[in-house]
Amino acid sequence: MVINMIYCVEDDRSIRELVVYTLQNTGYSTAGFEKGAELFIAIRAQMPELILLDIMLPDLDGIGILKRLRSDASTKKIPVIMLTAKGTEYDKIIGLDSGADDYITKPFGMMELISRIKAVLRRTNSNNDEIEYSFGKVKINTKAHSILVDGVSVELTLKEFELLHLMMKNAGIVLTRDMLLENIWGYNFDGETRTIDVHIRTLRTKLGSGGDIIETVRGVGYRIGD
Repeated sequence: MVINMIYCVEDDRSIRELVVYTLQNTGYSTAGFEKGAELFIAIRAQMPELILLDIMLPDLDGIGILKRLRSDASTKKIPVIMLTAKGTEYDKIIGLDSGADDYITKPFGMMELISRIKAVLRRTNSNNDEIEYSFGKVKINTKAHSILVDGVSVELTLKEFELLHLMMKNAGIVLTRDMLLENIWGYNFDGETRTIDVHIRTLRTKLGSGGDIIETVRGVGYRIGD
């Protein structure tokens, strides 16, 4: 599949040029930017298929850029992979809970980066089929990317949407935290499953009266339906 454009926002020139060079030689159209302001100018000219985003930037930091992307209807569905030297669990959770699709810590190998990009794009493209699922008060439409609870629209982040979709598609099956990490983020965070619990908690809150369809199976994971 030919990808129209991947944007890389990275203030370290050597890293930025290496990433752009590698992606271009792997068949991706790519452009690199030093600052977030340059990214938003480029987006107005051409919408990318995916954004690689550093956290530590000279103007607006990566988390601020990510939140701005997710708050705009025209950009909120663009997949974003965070590239950063910050590698603590807290930093990962902050990035993921802000709407990042993946998180890769420097230093990283180019082959690992390519693999992560392909995994995120596969997951994003797999959500293009028009499929509806419903359970209890909750109804999900994967093509419209919409959630209804008792007929009322609910706004979810991309990760919350993907978690709900996966659980509704597998209603009646207990999904372990490791399984959810593997399926939603594309790999296991070395047992760092707390981010799943954070996402489930906020998902239940946003679903309101429909949140009780998500059952906690103590010591195992989560399930929708018996």
